[in-house]
Amino acid sequence: MRKSIKMMLALGLLIAAATPVVSEAKGKQYNSYKGLVMAGYQGWFNTPDDGAGRGWHHYESRKGFTPGSCTIDLWPDMSEYKVTYPTDFTYDDGTPAHVFSSYDESTVDTHFRWMQEYGLDGVFMQRFVAEIRNNSGRKHFNKVLASAMKAANKYERAIAVMYDLSGMRAGEEKILLDDIKKVSKEFSLKDHDRNPSYLYHNGKPLVTVWGVGFNDRRRYGLDEAERIIDGLREMGFSVMIGVPTHWRTLNGDTESDPRLHAIIKKCDVVMPWFVGRYNETSFSPRYSGIVPEDIAWSKANDVDYVPLAFPGFSWRNMPGNENSAQIKRASGDFLWMQLSQWLASGAEMLYIAMFDEIDEGTAIFKCAKRVPVGKSRFVPVDDDIESDHYLWLVGQAGRMLRKEIPLQQKQPRRDK
Repeated sequence: MRKSIKMMLALGLLIAAATPVVSEAKGKQYNSYKGLVMAGYQGWFNTPDDGAGRGWHHYESRKGFTPGSCTIDLWPDMSEYKVTYPTDFTYDDGTPAHVFSSYDESTVDTHFRWMQEYGLDGVFMQRFVAEIRNNSGRKHFNKVLASAMKAANKYERAIAVMYDLSGMRAGEEKILLDDIKKVSKEFSLKDHDRNPSYLYHNGKPLVTVWGVGFNDRRRYGLDEAERIIDGLREMGFSVMIGVPTHWRTLNGDTESDPRLHAIIKKCDVVMPWFVGRYNETSFSPRYSGIVPEDIAWSKANDVDYVPLAFPGFSWRNMPGNENSAQIKRASGDFLWMQLSQWLASGAEMLYIAMFDEIDEGTAIFKCAKRVPVGKSRFVPVDDDIESDHYLWLVGQAGRMLRKEIPLQQKQPRRDK
């Protein structure tokens, strides 16, 4: 008997050795956006010593990244990062303040670990056409995407590619379409066994095209957007389209061309951009009633719909916006006001803007309660909550979305 057991074990080892690793370790597969809470992931922060060769990037302003010259309004909580980078900023006791680099793989790993710990289902990885058109930007975002794909499968989080068209010029559609071909091949986007964390929707890998239909004088228009969407569909992708707030009524922040609706109908999911459109006071009734009507239009036209929620907004350190109004976070009440309204309106999925956007003060990841002092003004996390509170809130929203716990109109309170 012992001999036969040894033979069976030996045979099993031989079979295992002959089996491809990808089929041995299948992680959690994400086959639909429905039932998920996803966030946008910028991943665009660089430091001079991170190896990317970009210096300070998305931290710096006209005079570099020094007190009085920066673009970020939130300061990241740096207590859990394996690798940190010193800055010229200091705390009230004179000690130097540190930041992270998105180019560092350990940074991305930390972020995805937080997603798993708090219940955020995953993220859309931003790829800016204006960045990937050049070698420096493409190198950076390729590295960040590789780190994210690895971390997504490690922590079983959903992940998808989102192309931001901001800054794109007419005729640069080919840059995007060529890029997704390379990304798809490198990261096995169409092989769900090999890359189980990649988000599918309607049976195909999902790719987002953000920035279609805005009336802010962009250097591209509906013609370019339609060519991109047609190209993605021909390649076998499902498509989510990012549009302005008033896409359905074709007014406000949206161009009036009804072709926008025809383009949306070619897509699988439509996601409107609400960031900066309202605050806690102006939300109701003008904006609180938008989503039910958006959902009705989408269902009538066989397109899935995902509403957006954001925790607040601030970009006073951004040049030219020094005196701009902040959208206060109200210790999470502003974010929860949106989330609870969208869930009560029948939302089947949610998009959070954003995971790591400290430039415009919309980040939900762990930000600092104690911030540097001096010429630049940073917005600390409210005194009555912890740095992880917004991660916890979106996790609770996911549980309510999936009806694992009852919907709460008021912000849920954490047990101490």
